[in-house]
Amino acid sequence: MTESPPTVVTAAREIAAPPDRVFELVADPVRQPEWDGNDNLAEAVPGRVRAVGDVFTTTLTHGGVRENRIVEFQEGRRIAWLPSEPGGTPPGHLWRWELEPVDGGRTRVTGTYDWTGLDPDDAFRQKRARATTSGSLRASLDRLAEVAESE
Repeated sequence: MTESPPTVVTAAREIAAPPDRVFELVADPVRQPEWDGNDNLAEAVPGRVRAVGDVFTTTLTHGGVRENRIVEFQEGRRIAWLPSEPGGTPPGHLWRWELEPVDGGRTRVTGTYDWTGLDPDDAFRQKRARATTSGSLRASLDRLAEVAESE
């Protein structure tokens, strides 16, 4: 029997920057392509996220467009969104970034990709979801650290 991959993957690391600086990079969609470890984001429409219900639009490297609905938001601490095609219903995968202050102006950041809500019969999205690993999230965290620590 083949074991199924986990449908929730996480990665965490400390970043040598204060939480407010790190959070600005995550909550400002225009900055996200700088630290996207999946090399999936080409650009985003300007407009800083401020609350649950906000929607930001990104263009993917292959040209597709996604609307990202904010479903969790705590200023400076947590943000999560559900991507979907424009005007569509989110298919069931979520991106979450949680920040915890650490002594000395450092921040522990945890990235989570949760695809438990994807339709098991959606072979295309299932394949893409399986390709997103804790290593992919770690690549984003490493890039996020590089950007946050250089500002």
